Amino acid sequence: MTDSDEQGGLTEGLQMDLFHPESEREPGDGNIQKWGFDIHPIVFPVSLMVIALFVGATIVLGEQAATVYSNVRRFFEGNFGWFFLLSVNVFIAGLLFFAFSKYGDVRIGGVEAETEFSDFSWMAMLFSAGMGIGLMFFSVSEPIFYYSNVPGFYEAEAGTGAAGIAAMTQTFFHWGVHPWAIYGLVGLSLAFFSFNRGLPLTFRSIFWPLLGERIYRWPGHLIDLVTVFATLFGLATSLGLGVKQINKGLSYILGDVLSVATVPTGTIPQIVLIAVITGIATASVAAGLEGGVKRLSTLNVYLMFALLGFVLVVGPTVYVFGAWVQGLGSYLGNLPTLAFFTGALGDGQSTVNSWTVFYWAWWIAWSPFVGTFIARISKGRTVREFVIGVLIIPSLFSTIWLATFGGSALYNSLQANGAVLAAYEQTGQTVAMFALLEQFPIGAVSGLLAVLLVVTFFVTSSDSGSLVVDHLTSGGKHDVPKIQRIFWATVEGGVAALLLYGGGLNALQTAAIATGFPFAIVLIVMCYTLYLGLDNEYELLQSEEFEQRVKEITTEDVDIDKSRTEVVTDIRKNPESTDD
Repeated sequence: MTDSDEQGGLTEGLQMDLFHPESEREPGDGNIQKWGFDIHPIVFPVSLMVIALFVGATIVLGEQAATVYSNVRRFFEGNFGWFFLLSVNVFIAGLLFFAFSKYGDVRIGGVEAETEFSDFSWMAMLFSAGMGIGLMFFSVSEPIFYYSNVPGFYEAEAGTGAAGIAAMTQTFFHWGVHPWAIYGLVGLSLAFFSFNRGLPLTFRSIFWPLLGERIYRWPGHLIDLVTVFATLFGLATSLGLGVKQINKGLSYILGDVLSVATVPTGTIPQIVLIAVITGIATASVAAGLEGGVKRLSTLNVYLMFALLGFVLVVGPTVYVFGAWVQGLGSYLGNLPTLAFFTGALGDGQSTVNSWTVFYWAWWIAWSPFVGTFIARISKGRTVREFVIGVLIIPSLFSTIWLATFGGSALYNSLQANGAVLAAYEQTGQTVAMFALLEQFPIGAVSGLLAVLLVVTFFVTSSDSGSLVVDHLTSGGKHDVPKIQRIFWATVEGGVAALLLYGGGLNALQTAAIATGFPFAIVLIVMCYTLYLGLDNEYELLQSEEFEQRVKEITTEDVDIDKSRTEVVTDIRKNPESTDD
């Protein structure tokens, strides 16, 4: 045993003695272990039952289900848009408070906790899990849409340079600090209560300050059940968007651009693609966090940088950087007003409901999956490091990506042939990225690279989601059987495929919004419970009891060193004693 191992054991004991709650319960201690599974006796079966009922109803009801989904979506967007906007602003304020107050120095995992992954690997994994498919899908189509349909917040005429500024600003707003604040709040809360308090890595643990031992009973079960639904349906929405883009992209490149093959498009081909890619994801998730998810996430980052660098070099480079700086300035200047803009007092409500509210609900629905995954990989970082890493750096990179692709599309519309906008209006969102890449040299090659990137994002999202649902349905265990990870990877692909078949993308989006609403309430309460937990940790770190225990540990270290010195001296004097 090394000195660091001994010191780690002592400080870990200190963390357990002073900071862990007095409870005899352990993560997964009431689980059912059978047929290679290790499952929570309530969360696992009830989750499966409700998911099966929802998917079954979608398929059986058909058009009726589609009508119901449309009505449900309009209900939430029309009546609770203000709540979604206000909630996310609260999350941002809370995160900034935790990071830059006295709580910023609190370390996730305890005073001597060490990081498990390098900064680059950490950033690669959280970005791949958090934004990948969405950025690929919307980075061209969203700015182009606003260019032709200027949101009511801005005073600009469609098709002008002012409309381009509005397009960049609104897109930055949707992909900037707000979504990452949602992910950051969830990730920080889960990491703190799991690693600092020794509680299960599930959402029920966050409510320990309010519920105590009741987190292991039905209040906790309900919290985890809502989390499972939000995770699965938020993830299914992203997978649905991704597979539509893969399908249309392959058809456009191989059929329209290269004329080498006719690739059918529609629901059935997309389901086939889901099956193939889910198979790849299943193999990856079976390899685990280190062997599968980490390697694919790193590959994602390299592919992203390759595609980003290609467009920056061969595209309108100066224009892109100019659009980025101007768009960033407009975004930061308008952010306080945009963050609270509902459109209720004038034009712009349609954009808020159709885009902003959907995005906020989607991010909230996706936050259990991304937040739990971020928590799992963030041990050893201080609260301040965590918030800066999750909130600032990914948001800044997102603006660069959006300015590169969205700015190039706007350049094509304002100063070139307008082919990207024409393709968007004729074919839709899924082709916009590939229509842009076609304007550059080796457009077919870069288009296929974009398809590959969407596929790898699909795989890492499914991998990460499987690991998260495993934690939730295994009572918060950090390590679950391989067959269980494979099972959930298969279920996720199956849910996405069946909902696409039964109700199309609208069913997926409605499911995300509907589960996002109750979960937003959960996150509001989470801000308070995290404050209680951090405040308790800080007070203990400043207490005389903690100082005394540290002195005791230091004394034990000195005794250990003295004992080791005596043993070494004895060996040197009597080398024969080591023969045994």
